[in-house]
Order: sequence, then C-alpha cells, then structure tokens
Amino acid sequence: MVRAPGVRARGGRGRGMRGVARGSGAVGVAAAVLFAGLTACTGGASGHHEAKAPVRACADGTFTWSRIKQTDELTGISDVEVLGVGGGPLRHGMRRVSSPRPSVRAAGPDVSAAEVLFSLGRRIGEIDSDAHTLAEDGDGTTYAFTDVHAKAPAPAGRTSRIDGAGHFVQYAGVRMEEGDFRYSCADGTTTTGHARNWTLDMTGTLDCQVNVGRSDLARQAARRSCTAGSPATRGA
Repeated sequence: MVRAPGVRARGGRGRGMRGVARGSGAVGVAAAVLFAGLTACTGGASGHHEAKAPVRACADGTFTWSRIKQTDELTGISDVEVLGVGGGPLRHGMRRVSSPRPSVRAAGPDVSAAEVLFSLGRRIGEIDSDAHTLAEDGDGTTYAFTDVHAKAPAPAGRTSRIDGAGHFVQYAGVRMEEGDFRYSCADGTTTTGHARNWTLDMTGTLDCQVNVGRSDLARQAARRSCTAGSPATRGA
C-alpha cells in the first residue's frame, strides 16, 4: 500500500554529460544585376543606423559566485484520482504548470551565456572538468548544462499501479540551481549578473490523505491539487 509520497529522479543532464557538436557552413553568392543607364551612386546619409557591437569581456577573466541556492520547481501535476480498496492503475495524465528555462542576465562587458553556465556547472558539481573556461575545454564537445536554449522536460505522466486506497496525485519537477556571479578581468573591468539552470528531472506520487513530509516538491503539488485541510496540505 502506498501511504507516503515518493520522489523519483528521472535523471538530469548528468554530471559532465557531453554531446558532440558538429556544425556545417554554407556560403551563399548573390548575383548583382546592373541595369543600363545606372551609372552613378547618390551620396548623403542613408537613414540606416547600425547597431553597435557589444563590448566583449576579456577571455581570461575569473568568475566569483555568491548567493548560490537550490530549489525544486513544480513543472507538472495531475488531478486527484480516487482509488478504492485494492488500489489500481493511475490513469490521469499530468498538465504542465511551469516551463523553467536556463537564463543568464548580465551587466558589463559581454560574457557568453555558455561560459557563465559552464562556470556555474563546475561550481555546483554538475560539470566535471579541470578546464578554467569552456573555451579551454573546447575539444569539439559541449556540455548539456551550458545550453541556454534548453527546454524543461515534458511532465509526461506514467501509468503507475497503486496497491491501496487513497486520493492520489502524480507530479513532476526539476531542481533549479542559481546564483550571482562576478567576472573580473586583469584590466579592472567586471561583468556582474545572475544565472540559473535546472539539473534533476523528478517525478512522484502523493496521497492527499497522508502527510507529505519534508519533500518541497510534494508540498507544492499538495497545495495545488489536494483539498485544503487534508493531511497532505498541513504544513505545506
């Protein structure tokens, strides 16, 4: 009989997980057609304003991290499913409630988001590398944690069988890692900002008739799905 919430880690991006990044380039050639009688160019302002290229930070700066914190964020949840004596399979799918994404916000000379996330990944132990920077580590591979465009995993529900009666809720979430950074260069220039990304992809099931204990993800799910005042919401 399932009488307590269980959280399962479906796996994050993996410590030091890598994937080979292969690129291909293509050159496009545009043919210029010259019309007869078009023999001179007009002078004067064109009316177009070119955007200034961002000032790049030095390539050999040093990252310093502060206020690093870890939180669990609910990404999916099912409706309450009531099972009688003997239990049975859970059939309700999960709906998405949030879509956490990697992000890097910064002020100062430009530092690539991948470099910032590489440094954060090393700082929290998600990336196992002796390289000081991602550029130094560059051997034709990439780390999944450094992809600022990565999408949060889909909270796909699984059909689980419960061996007991209760009011059950399935839920999913990710573990978010974030912190403030300072990137300092030898010439005294600095870039400061904040970065965040997710690691573990987790799923779980709770019974609204049972206290969820210390699981923050289960407490978030209980607040959203269980009836106010039920055991799972007490202290949540």
